[in-house]
Amino acid sequence: MANRTIKVQNQSTKNDAVITELPAACADERAAVEFMEKQRWGGFPACPHCGDIDVYQMKNLNTGQRQANYRWRCHGCKQQFSVRVGTVFEDSRIPLRHWCYAFWRASTSKKGVSALEIKRQTSLSYKSALFMLHRIQFAMQDVHTTMNKLSGDVEVDEVYIGGKPRFKLFGKSAPRKDKPAVVALVERGGCVHAQPVANVTGKTLKDVIRKNVEISARILTDELQAYSGLEKEFAGGHETVCHPRGEYARGDVTTNTVEGFFSIVRRGLDGIYHSVSKEYLPLYLNEFSFRYDFRNLDDGERTRLAIRRANGKRLTYKEQIE
Repeated sequence: MANRTIKVQNQSTKNDAVITELPAACADERAAVEFMEKQRWGGFPACPHCGDIDVYQMKNLNTGQRQANYRWRCHGCKQQFSVRVGTVFEDSRIPLRHWCYAFWRASTSKKGVSALEIKRQTSLSYKSALFMLHRIQFAMQDVHTTMNKLSGDVEVDEVYIGGKPRFKLFGKSAPRKDKPAVVALVERGGCVHAQPVANVTGKTLKDVIRKNVEISARILTDELQAYSGLEKEFAGGHETVCHPRGEYARGDVTTNTVEGFFSIVRRGLDGIYHSVSKEYLPLYLNEFSFRYDFRNLDDGERTRLAIRRANGKRLTYKEQIE
C-alpha cells in the first residue's frame, strides 16, 4: 500500500510540472524548445535519422551557448536535427512557443479551441493558426488495430452532422446529401472510435463495427434496421432500444453513452468551430475522440500525450485534403 501511495504522489508531481512549465514555454522560444525536447525524448534524445542516442547539442564556439536554431548532431550518421524533425511541426516556420500554446489549448479545452482564438492569442495569421490546429488534430489520431479493438459493451450510433431529430422516426435513414454522416462506437468505460461514413446502410455500418470491435463484445444500438443481424456475428449478442416508442433504457441496454459523446461533438462543432467541411471532418473527430479517450487524465498529462503523439507523424497539404 505504501508503494502505491508513493507512485500516485510522484505522478501528481510530474503532471504538476507540465502545467507549471507550459506558461513559460508558451512565452519564450528557448523554454518552448527545451519543453518540447523533454516531452518528446524524456531526457534521452535520439537521432530521428538513424536512432542513435550518441548525440550532442550544437553550440556557438564563442559563447558556449546553444545555437539559435537549437540543433543537435549525431555522432553515428553525422546528420543534424532538431526536435521538430519527424513530427507534425517539421519544416514549419511557426515558433515552437505557439505550437506549445496550441497543443495545450487543444488538449485541455472540453469543446476545443478555434483557429481564430489561436490567432488572437499568438498574433499569427488565421491561415497559420488553422495550419497548426489541423496538424495537432492529425497528431491526436490513434490507429485502431487488432490489438486495441473495442470490447465488452459497445454502444453504436450514427448522426448527420448539422442536426438529427431528438426522436428518430422511421424515415431516419433517408439520405441527407447536405450533411455528412458520422458513426461512433463507444466502449463503456473505455474509448471511442468515430469516423465519417458515405452512408448509413447496413453494409457500411457493419463493416465499421467488424473492423473496430472484438467478436466477443455485446453490441447496443437503437432500432435502425441497418444494424439487424449483428447478434449472429458477436458472441455477446446485439440488443436495441426503440426510441420511437419512447424507450431510451431497458436495464443496462441503452445508447446514452454514445449519444453523450455526440452531444459533446455537436456542442464543439456548433459553438467553437461553427462550420467544418466534409474534407476536414475526420481531423476534428480525431480531436474530440482524443479528449474523450483520455478524459480521466489531468490537463498536463493529456497535453504531454498529445505532444508525444506528434512524433513520427507528418501531414502535407496534399494528404490533408485527400
